[in-house]
Amino acid sequence: MTVDAQILSAFRRAGPDGVSGADLATRLGISRAAVWARIEDLRKLGYDISASPHQGYRLLASPDLLHADDLLARMSGDQIIGRDIRVFEETTSTNDVAEKLARDGVKEGVVVFAESQTKGRGRMGRRWVSPSKRGLWFSILLRPPLRPQACTQMTVAAATALVRAIERQTGLKPSIKWPNDILFNGRKAAGILTELAADSDSIRHLIVGIGLDVNVAQDEFPPDVRSVATSLRAELGRPIDRPALAAVLLEELDRDYARICRGGFPALADEWEQRCLTVGQRVTVDLGVRQIEGRAESLDDDGALLLRTEHGRLERILGGDVTIVKR
Repeated sequence: MTVDAQILSAFRRAGPDGVSGADLATRLGISRAAVWARIEDLRKLGYDISASPHQGYRLLASPDLLHADDLLARMSGDQIIGRDIRVFEETTSTNDVAEKLARDGVKEGVVVFAESQTKGRGRMGRRWVSPSKRGLWFSILLRPPLRPQACTQMTVAAATALVRAIERQTGLKPSIKWPNDILFNGRKAAGILTELAADSDSIRHLIVGIGLDVNVAQDEFPPDVRSVATSLRAELGRPIDRPALAAVLLEELDRDYARICRGGFPALADEWEQRCLTVGQRVTVDLGVRQIEGRAESLDDDGALLLRTEHGRLERILGGDVTIVKR
């Protein structure tokens, strides 16, 4: 953890009590002058830090920016997802950056955030609009001990973690639409894009890309999706603290990743089904080359959707566009 991350972590643990410059210098093994210099740099980034002879330094407010040291300072320190955080002001796609890191042999758990993306993408090659500092656009590099056929487990885990984190931070109650959409009353607020590199029997690496519309105004959505898109701000009626939400998201994602690595997917699938509006519904699945219609029954052990067709056959669906058939 960097010096700035340790300083911010100390501030957050101390809360209103404050931390003295002498204590910080001792903890960090640097001079008090060096502590003061680091705090001045944090102030330039927008951190409101007070200083007094009696209370020491106190963190009064944080800026609405994604700062790797601050995100690390909010984490427990023993997590896999989020042990390495990298933030870009702008990039093409965070999945592209994570893919390069994977090829370079970077350890799993690295998270790549971007304040904006010029070529953000969703499933099936669709464009994902990522207005600057309005959402959370990030990708996670993982190397799970799973068979390639089971990679859908991570999409299920990411969706469940997203819903849980949103509930924790906002009190809102989003729903999941299989396989990767987070919805509010039919409007999409988040999507998940999982990309895989694998051998025949093992996963080399897995990249989970997440786009969450946090403080996007309705008129910032492209006209063609404005009627079906929403953001947390639009649903809650007020702006959301993006860095705080990002830290909670990483915490929940790390928790579910640990559950999967321990073989706990069945319990996670049960939680997912309770939050999913697809299961139990009659749906059509567009697979590109064909369409299937039937009743969505449940997930199998790999996270695939089990669809009962009108002929009684159980189809295993790994991808495609799902539409609920209105009666």
